Amino acid sequence: MSAEAASLAGHLRLGRLICLYDDNRITIDGDTGLAFAGEDVAARFRAYGWRVAATVEADDLEAVEMALREACDQDRRPTLIPVRSVIGYPAPSKQGTPAAHGAALGKDEVRATKRVLGWEPDLSFHVPDQVYARFASAAVRGARLQAAWQVRFERWREREPARAEEWDRAWSGRTEPGVAAALPSFEPTDGAKLATRAAGGRAMQALAPFAPTMVGGSADLTESVKTTFERETSYSPTAPGRNVFWGVREHAMASAVNGLALHGGIVRPYGSTFLVFSDYMRPAIRLSALMGLPVAWVFSHDSLGLGEDGPTHQPVEQLASLRAIPGLTVIRPADAAETAEAWRVIVEELEGPACLVLTRQGVPLLDRQRLASAVGLSRGAYVLAGGGEQAEAVLVATGSEVAVALAARDLLATDGVRARVVSMPSWELFAAQGRRYRESVLPPGVPSASIEAATTMGWERWVDRPVGVDRFGASAPGPEVLVRLGITPQAAADAVRGLLQTG
Repeated sequence: MSAEAASLAGHLRLGRLICLYDDNRITIDGDTGLAFAGEDVAARFRAYGWRVAATVEADDLEAVEMALREACDQDRRPTLIPVRSVIGYPAPSKQGTPAAHGAALGKDEVRATKRVLGWEPDLSFHVPDQVYARFASAAVRGARLQAAWQVRFERWREREPARAEEWDRAWSGRTEPGVAAALPSFEPTDGAKLATRAAGGRAMQALAPFAPTMVGGSADLTESVKTTFERETSYSPTAPGRNVFWGVREHAMASAVNGLALHGGIVRPYGSTFLVFSDYMRPAIRLSALMGLPVAWVFSHDSLGLGEDGPTHQPVEQLASLRAIPGLTVIRPADAAETAEAWRVIVEELEGPACLVLTRQGVPLLDRQRLASAVGLSRGAYVLAGGGEQAEAVLVATGSEVAVALAARDLLATDGVRARVVSMPSWELFAAQGRRYRESVLPPGVPSASIEAATTMGWERWVDRPVGVDRFGASAPGPEVLVRLGITPQAAADAVRGLLQTG
């Protein structure tokens, strides 16, 4: 995947990027010739638009320093510096072998290596005096440079108080006040539907002025995922901008978004693509969770409902896969109102990474005068309908299937069954609530069923019987696929009836 990043860096002419390519000709399995013979790495990077320096030897420190200084003078192209090294040097019997790659040298080899270096072999830990001295002088020099910079910075703050305040807001990672009031509202009309990806796009336009440093884009799917800031410019080799066109580089996009968050000064950098392509991003998404980074992953085309593109593009297992990542908050909103609230929660309340999972197809605009407010999304799950009566059963759903659960409730009502509908956009946010709240939403002992157009894995944590799709999809119109694979009000109602009969 480094090829994606290298290609993007060359395109953007990132002159401040310097990579040292360690060519030690060894892999864990053996010599690189086993799997990596004949490739001209230098030519490949030149083709990406990089400057490639002459190869230097790792132990020629003057040559390495000169190569780095020359690279620092470049401002139009990134630089690759090929470095020839010997792995495990100077261990006498293991240098230059796979044995030095992933295992400890061992006591005897460590003693032998110390003899080669002229050190006392029986000392358990030894650092030469000249190394201590070099590090000590570097610390003194660094402290002096830092103090001088701090003086200049404080003088700037005094001269430019307004810009200093803007600087502080940016580095706080927080939005400016007023996001909630600025978000769009969505009034339901008879039969009105709106894809949550479209609602998400409208929410982003509304929050843009309150997060002026928010930067991101999509992996070649700008029009599909609706994540462009419409009144903003695009980032290019010659101009700054908030919209980044990542190209077909999902992994590089996700890694770069992580890098933006690690740098700081940016409110919720984001990357976006189809949910099924989150598989290409998984290593970077996992790292965002491992490091607790404040990033947003926006995924549209979230279910079998996208239809004719077929099973290769219809996500089935991706929701369960993302929910399995510790520290990652996955949010799948039911309608436009929940989508807007999800964006508010992401930019104002969450600390770590979040995935916003959105539909391609239109979903009903839920009547919030008759049903509960979408602000319940912030708690992960809430009673959408039937909260004012003693429930005989509970129907739980996420995303586009919340409307299916509401229709199933109506079917059960014809049988005289009082069913509650719970919208559960985020397992993680719900799990973080106290037990009393969780039990007020999902009362213990009350039969419960879920419906979600995805694999049922994990739903046993929340409900007695899940309705889902434990197979790959099919190529057909989205509504037909959903019906054929059992994502229907009838299927949800039948699951509840079965629980009531066996209970």
